[in-house]
Amino acid sequence: MPHTMASYFPETLASPTLDNEDVFSPITPSTPGPVKSSALQTRITTVLSASYADLEIRDALAILDTRGLQNTAETRRKLRLDAQQDLVQCNAEIVRDFGQVAQQLNRIGAAIANLNRTCADLRKCVGVAQRHTAPMLQEGASILADKQQVETKQQLLDAFHAHFVVSDTDLAVLTSTAEPVNDDFFRVLDRVKKIHQDSHVLLGAENQRLGLEILEQSSKQLNAAFQKLYRWIQREFKSLDLENPQISARIRRALRVLAERPSMFEGCLDYFAEARERVLSNHFYAALTGAPVDQHHPVMGQAIELSAHDPLRYVSDMLAWAHSATVSEREALEALFISEGNEIGRSMRSGMESEPWTRRDGEEDTPPIFDGRKSLNHLVERDLADVFRQLKQRTEQVIQSHEDATLSYKIANLVLFYCNIFSNLLGSDSELLATLRPLSDTAMRSFRATMRDQIASLQVEATLATADLAPPDFLLEALETLQVLMKSYDTSVVSSDRAARSEGFQPILEAALDPFLAGCENMTQRLRAPNDHIFALNCLLVTRDTLQQYPFADRSEDLRPRIEQHEADLMRATHAWFSEQSGLKSLTDVVAVPDDLASFYTDSKLLVSVAQRLDAFLPTATEDARAFLAQLEEKGLMRRVVEVAAERFCEDFEEVEGWVLAADRARGKLREEDGGREEEDGEEVWLRDLFPRTGDEIRVLLS
Repeated sequence: MPHTMASYFPETLASPTLDNEDVFSPITPSTPGPVKSSALQTRITTVLSASYADLEIRDALAILDTRGLQNTAETRRKLRLDAQQDLVQCNAEIVRDFGQVAQQLNRIGAAIANLNRTCADLRKCVGVAQRHTAPMLQEGASILADKQQVETKQQLLDAFHAHFVVSDTDLAVLTSTAEPVNDDFFRVLDRVKKIHQDSHVLLGAENQRLGLEILEQSSKQLNAAFQKLYRWIQREFKSLDLENPQISARIRRALRVLAERPSMFEGCLDYFAEARERVLSNHFYAALTGAPVDQHHPVMGQAIELSAHDPLRYVSDMLAWAHSATVSEREALEALFISEGNEIGRSMRSGMESEPWTRRDGEEDTPPIFDGRKSLNHLVERDLADVFRQLKQRTEQVIQSHEDATLSYKIANLVLFYCNIFSNLLGSDSELLATLRPLSDTAMRSFRATMRDQIASLQVEATLATADLAPPDFLLEALETLQVLMKSYDTSVVSSDRAARSEGFQPILEAALDPFLAGCENMTQRLRAPNDHIFALNCLLVTRDTLQQYPFADRSEDLRPRIEQHEADLMRATHAWFSEQSGLKSLTDVVAVPDDLASFYTDSKLLVSVAQRLDAFLPTATEDARAFLAQLEEKGLMRRVVEVAAERFCEDFEEVEGWVLAADRARGKLREEDGGREEEDGEEVWLRDLFPRTGDEIRVLLS
């Protein structure tokens, strides 16, 4: 199109009828020529000022371009005519088309008029029909509304029957004793309990009669169901084998359900406890005698009465059987009555809320929380009550028929040991412990009575010590008995507190040891030194060594002052023996100060005698001293006593030696003052020459 326009306008401008001068020459209004020139110029200006971006011009040029016209003078002259001719043709075609449309509209108008007439006729027919059918339609609507209401009531009735009415089949499953207690029973029971609970909702309606009737009916059904369950559990308890680990799950479920009726549940527990008490009592008797209860429960092993010849073993086997039975019973009942979530406790609590008349006097309005473990322990105690009564009777017979202090004490400790075990198993407030603990008291009373009899006979035996000053037989026997008691106490007491263990054993020492030590003390008073000290030390040392075997019985701190006192007295006696045997005592008895030795210069017989006796004594002095203490059984103590006594003797000798030297020095000074005058009798006498031994020599000889 740009090319066409470029070729079109130059040709127009270059037309022979116009030139550039004519086009752009000034217009002069006074002559006709300039006016024409001005119109052309205006036209040209208009054309030149047209914008090629105008859509209409672009469309027009595009149309011309599609027509395939050539830019010639002929074409330019015919262009308007051709355009007008095309326009006329187009208008003619449009007129023809609109003529056809008008014809169609005429036909449509006729059809519409025909339809309007038909509709009018129909409206008349409908009006007549409506007038005739209006009563029937109203009656039909009323019938439909009544039908809808009946259907709604029927749905409510069906829902009511489905929820609140129990079928005869389900009712027979729930209440008939001929039907078993199985899953169907518990299913129907749960449904009836739901009906009973939901019937309270009906009591809030205006008409409460239906709610009351359903509540009464469901209550009767529940009571009959619980009665059936109660009797069924009692029948099952008769044949229930707790030793079988596969206890019926139905019984466990039945017990949890029956707990909703606390009175029935407690009645079942009472029945169960009585039955289990008889069974365990029979089994205990069978274990004692070996006679089986029935062919299904043979006695395993030999009978206790036949195998346990030792009385302590007999009591121990009975206690061991009771402990084993308690553990087994508790484990079996735990599997039967204890479950996760304390289901029985929740059932008991809800049952107490629904049966407030079952509460005891003084209980609060809020039912207490059911303690499953405590109730389980109480049930175990009831099951084993008769077993423990038999055990108590037989143990008391053993205690009374054997007057043996050791046996009585061992039985007491054994019973205390099992008391601790049962306390950990069933609790410290267990009724079984109230039956078992008195056995320990009975055994201890028998022990103390036997010890009193032995002490009474001690007054005859504890007269004089033997010649070897050894501990008396009654003390040695008492210490042997005490060793057995200490061993029994050590194995039976479970406390790890040393102070508590020592305190617990002190009464035994007071009963089994102190009277015998007192008897030895009385015998000591009848002896002379040093035998009394040797005898006392022999008794005290063997007692101390025996008690030191067990820390809880150690009395070293209590015996030490008495031992040290006798040891000191024995050292003094041995020191006196050294002075007596060496002759030094005869010299010290007459000499108190060095000046007392002056008489020996004229009469030296005593000093010479002491010197000779000392020389004879010193070579065997140590051996003789040990022979003097030979009856002292503790050789280490004997050696220490001899050494201390010898040291004291050496100190005494050194003191006498000092007196002799002091006397000779005093005499020497006196002679110097006299001018060295000789003795009238001839030879001069010096005490040192008469008493030549030195302290060092004495220590060497006595070392």
